[in-house]
Amino acid sequence: MMNEITADELQAKLEAGELINLIDVREPDEWEAGHIEQARLIPLSEFNTRVEEVHAVEGDVIFICRSGARSGRVCEFMRLQGFEVTNVSDGNLGWHGPVVLGQ
Repeated sequence: MMNEITADELQAKLEAGELINLIDVREPDEWEAGHIEQARLIPLSEFNTRVEEVHAVEGDVIFICRSGARSGRVCEFMRLQGFEVTNVSDGNLGWHGPVVLGQ
């Protein structure tokens, strides 16, 4: 069973100051069009070669993409490797907080 939260639940965790390791798996052009400030970018297309970067930052590992589908696939992959991770089920489409443009 995959752990899931909504974008609103993610926003509440970030606003509460919880230690979150938020990873956006969208592609660079999507990232530059708007992303959550606390997120790091590891595009799905580069994930297999950059997987070691996932745990480079402390905090609960949460993956996000546009709609929750790609990040869900990454979560399933990570779960099968024995890691506890969470997917943002409604992705950036459900995010109502501020976004950062560009890199």
